[in-house]
Amino acid sequence: MDDSADARLRALEERVAALEAEGAGTENPRQPPDDVFWVLNGIRERYPDPGVVLFAGTATTPAGERFEYQYGLETAHLLDTEWTQFAESLAALGNPVRLAILRAVAGGIETVAGLVEELDAGTSGQIYHHVNQLVARGWLAPHSRSRYRIPPARIIPLLAILTAAAGGN
Repeated sequence: MDDSADARLRALEERVAALEAEGAGTENPRQPPDDVFWVLNGIRERYPDPGVVLFAGTATTPAGERFEYQYGLETAHLLDTEWTQFAESLAALGNPVRLAILRAVAGGIETVAGLVEELDAGTSGQIYHHVNQLVARGWLAPHSRSRYRIPPARIIPLLAILTAAAGGN
């Protein structure tokens, strides 16, 4: 190696050592934090009244796709918005067959034929009806000839809705 490459390598090694030393006392991200309300407390600090509603998450689907997403709106905006505009999007999720379709697609089933076989829930025409409803509301999208997927920007929101639905259980 020439002198400049040696100098760059030494500088990188020093930076890595410094970063490792900084992180030596931090919590393991897989361990629960001591403060169970760490997210809520961070939101309070960053967004004082009237507040904000956020959702964020990371997910690796059974099909092996990895997603990270964060979104939020100020509480005042949400309370001033006409909620009925969301009815059709939410209604698309209010059908057991459609939820089963979304779960199967997240698991790697991409075609209507595959969905018919996986779900044993009707004919291809019936499945197409539900797929078309999900496509119309943005919960599914065609990504190649006769193949569907959940758009990346919808994975974490979908899981957040399911988390909210499970919140009372």
